[in-house]
Amino acid sequence: EVLLVESGGGLVQAGGSLRLSCVVSGFSFNEYAVGWFRQAPGKEREGIACIGFGEPNIYYPDSMKGRVSITSDDAKNTVYLQMNNLRPEDTAVYYCAADPDDTNIEIMEARFFSHWGQGTQVTVSS
Repeated sequence: EVLLVESGGGLVQAGGSLRLSCVVSGFSFNEYAVGWFRQAPGKEREGIACIGFGEPNIYYPDSMKGRVSITSDDAKNTVYLQMNNLRPEDTAVYYCAADPDDTNIEIMEARFFSHWGQGTQVTVSS
């Protein structure tokens, strides 16, 4: 069974940083692509970083480049999302997602990911 469990969310002031973690089980990183998404109230789920198992294998939307970084630790079965210079508009529930097909992950749309975590809330105060 594929499971993803996010943690690391919380309340942070604008300009601050957070590192989110996603502990995965039921697959290895050379079999599944993993992505981070977020969803703010009233908005669609938005992809913010993805890591696949081919080459090149890390993708960010232009809007997030330079502020976020996705990494994986095989030994800990964990994918991280480092977020810097946070803004109030970054407030959202952040989700980790995975899929065995990394063909379209650079598009970073939720419909290409079949397994999801429960999400972790990130709130950025001004």
